[in-house]
Amino acid sequence: MLRRVSFDYDRRERIDTPDGDFLDLDWGFPRRNGSPDASRVVILTHGLEGSADRTYMRGMARALVRRGWDVCAWNLRGCSGEPNRRVPTYHSGKTEDLARVVDHVLERGYDTVALAGFSLGGNLTLKYLGERGPATDPRIQRAVVFSVPVDLSASARRISSPTNWHYSQYFLRSLRQTIRRKADRYPARISTDPFDDIRTLRDFDDRYTAPLNGFDSAADYYARSSSRWVLDGLTVPTLLVNAANDPFLAESCYPVDAARSSDLLALEVPESGGHVGFVAFNAAGEYWSEQRAAAWLSR
Repeated sequence: MLRRVSFDYDRRERIDTPDGDFLDLDWGFPRRNGSPDASRVVILTHGLEGSADRTYMRGMARALVRRGWDVCAWNLRGCSGEPNRRVPTYHSGKTEDLARVVDHVLERGYDTVALAGFSLGGNLTLKYLGERGPATDPRIQRAVVFSVPVDLSASARRISSPTNWHYSQYFLRSLRQTIRRKADRYPARISTDPFDDIRTLRDFDDRYTAPLNGFDSAADYYARSSSRWVLDGLTVPTLLVNAANDPFLAESCYPVDAARSSDLLALEVPESGGHVGFVAFNAAGEYWSEQRAAAWLSR
């Protein structure tokens, strides 16, 4: 079933990054004449090859705005419809970009900030919070993430399995398009010659994601970017929801032991939900995940 979400963001804002690139932020506000009231806001982070315009992002934004939250749905580098300015790309561990967004949002004077993320964006959110630990700004009070590959290496193997061939090829087609645009802009730095040798997401990460972002290899990228290693650093109540039937997640992406030993990390494993699915509507047309996130963030 193709879901349609009736929700439009109120405005787009562009901010610069310290390395000379930019990030586009899409803002949604409750009906207060399109301006924030310096009270509370949720920062939403999308998944691989997504954007703030994806249905799951707009659905979550709509549910939170309905409940009085301002929403800042940011687009990772190159995902807002315009190629980014620099050679480096977005990736699963690029928490410095999320930090730039968080700092910008905090400068607007909000009293309460919450973080929410999907898939790659969920890994970014967990890694950001786990890395900062006690240094996390006290205005960041809660977080919720869905369908998160906290173990990137195991997840890359899982998504490249024969049963997931259709999904992996979908992502690879989109990623190749991104590289083609970059190669046109930076022909001395980027070549499309390796395309014929790329069969899996790990191949792509080995040949592009890793070298373009300062990693030695895909293995190095996965090891340094997986959020599973920093979950014990969380200092804000965080809900991680990974469906038992998620086709992209390996067993190590369900951090049962970490959740048991933490007073701040809650792990929920619904029997169904797939990857960023959780299709169960209420009367307002909201997914179960949107209802769950709103309840958790408002506790």
